Amino acid sequence: MTSTEDVDRYRRNRQDEIDSATVYDAMAGAESQPQIATVYRRLAETERTHSEFWAEKIREAGHTPGDVAPTLRASVLAWLARRFGPAFVVSSMQAGEAVGASDYATQPETTGTGLAADERSHDRLLSLIAETPGDGARGETLAQLEGRHRATSGNALRAAVLGANDGLVSNLSLVMGVAGAALESTAILITGLAGLLAGSGSMAMGEWLSVQSSRELYQRQIGIEAEELAEVPEEEAEELALIYQAKGLSEERAREVAAQLIADEEMALDTLAREELGINPEELGGSAWEAAATSFVLFAFGAIVPVLPFFVLRGLAAVAASLVLSAGALFVIGAGITLLTGRSVWYSGFRQVGIGLAAAILTYGVGSLIGVTLVG
Repeated sequence: MTSTEDVDRYRRNRQDEIDSATVYDAMAGAESQPQIATVYRRLAETERTHSEFWAEKIREAGHTPGDVAPTLRASVLAWLARRFGPAFVVSSMQAGEAVGASDYATQPETTGTGLAADERSHDRLLSLIAETPGDGARGETLAQLEGRHRATSGNALRAAVLGANDGLVSNLSLVMGVAGAALESTAILITGLAGLLAGSGSMAMGEWLSVQSSRELYQRQIGIEAEELAEVPEEEAEELALIYQAKGLSEERAREVAAQLIADEEMALDTLAREELGINPEELGGSAWEAAATSFVLFAFGAIVPVLPFFVLRGLAAVAASLVLSAGALFVIGAGITLLTGRSVWYSGFRQVGIGLAAAILTYGVGSLIGVTLVG
């Protein structure tokens, strides 16, 4: 038996769909590009279909849906779209579609209906349009949506620089803190090595969990897409056609391409994963074990630098050598960052040295205070 709370939820869902259709109609009327205007009109039609779905659920529960007018918020967004153009409200609509997809994914009535998939697809469409206002979809935007040509080299360089920097700064701070407490060089060496192993292990585990969780999420999303493709292929074909229209194809050509893709189940799933979800099924975010091993090595590479002098030196000489060696490594890391930022090598290098040494001085001072307190 349907509860009162369920009926209230149906009414809220219906209201949201009517609000969205109202704004999309206004966006379509204000859009200067015919192909994009067609996309907005189709989105409005989809939202009205969703609204009727919830109206039917209300009837099945023994209630009368009644007439529903757009809310004040929807009316304001529609006015803004007509007054200032669709680009003025597209981000707000995109956020609403993302929330709608999340909400529908948890509601049992939407299972097997494609409603959640529609909302996700609308989110992707609006994201594409928002990133390329007025000019159609740029090549790099389309490549990103298709899961191709990702900036893997840039991401790898960023991960390498930041991983080594984390290891260097954290272990330098640890070593200086222990040195400030006036412990012997052997104890400092052991502490530094322990910090290296603990930090590297922690970073590796965190990276493994992060990548593995992303892979499992992607697999789940692709599984949901496969179920929707099997249950409502015509709706998936419709969403693909809208995506290709947003990319600049005519409506007729977009429908032809979508129909050809949907005819091959394997190709259709691959395309839907790339186009709707932005996922490359062949990679799924990469190997969790490879990411963990890389993170471990990079952190350890940085963390060993402040420890090295304590293998051969003792006392203040070891501390001074550790600071000098670490400062040099920090400068190199700062210079490496310029490959990402384009800033001056000298500026980035010395900035990194200043930040790292400031952290080391702070922990040395704290260590000194603790050492004096313990001795006293």
